[in-house]
Amino acid sequence: MSGADSSSEPFERAVACVIPAKDEAARIAATVDAVHKIIGVDLVVVVDDGSTDGTAAAAERAGAVVVRHHTNRGKAAAMETGATAVAERDGARPRHLLFLDADLTDSATAATPLIEPVQSGRADMTIGTLPVQVRADGSKAGGHGFVVSLARAGIVEATGWAPEQPLSGQRCLTRAAFDAAVPLAAGFGVETALSIDLGRKGFRILEVPIDVRHRATGTDLRGQLHRGKQYLHVRRALAARSALPSTGGPSLRSLFPRKTTP
Repeated sequence: MSGADSSSEPFERAVACVIPAKDEAARIAATVDAVHKIIGVDLVVVVDDGSTDGTAAAAERAGAVVVRHHTNRGKAAAMETGATAVAERDGARPRHLLFLDADLTDSATAATPLIEPVQSGRADMTIGTLPVQVRADGSKAGGHGFVVSLARAGIVEATGWAPEQPLSGQRCLTRAAFDAAVPLAAGFGVETALSIDLGRKGFRILEVPIDVRHRATGTDLRGQLHRGKQYLHVRRALAARSALPSTGGPSLRSLFPRKTTP
């Protein structure tokens, strides 16, 4: 998506990686280790969002700066807390912000391509598009695409741009772009809202393919409940921005397949 150029000169600045984390003790150290290998990243901040395991300790041992929420406040709050922690350590030239999920483990290094378009001034925010994710048993992850369809349709309604993966949480932003989007939309609506808010303000958004892997959800009850919550959050973010699709989009009922009788 193209918009107004927010600067006439390239951003040759360091990058801080912010990783929101909740109960990721088994994966966070590997993720932090991998991020430390990304050229350009000189600060890794893990926001422990009310974990009840050893997430914070594992992240600290891996060399991350750790900021803790004593209770779970959600991803958007963790992103804002992490960005504030970065700002406290910034000099005269604020770092760019790379946001990554906590469960990427070794694959986090593959997020590297998100940085160059922002550093060179070609984009104000990059969004990582991921390959098809699979579960441990080899089956395809995810649901039926209803939440993705809703988010995409809402972004089209608001900006005219149709992203490939509107829900991707792997993003790199300039500090100016991040500040323009604060306060962030709560819950799982944060990514959809980021694209709408920045797109409407003329910031340049670019999707970039990255070969990262995260823990995949399936079509079991737990996965369906997760997507139901995600749907409600995305719909709430769209409604708050007067960006609900004119067609109404998929219904919440469509997320849960009907039982069939023999």
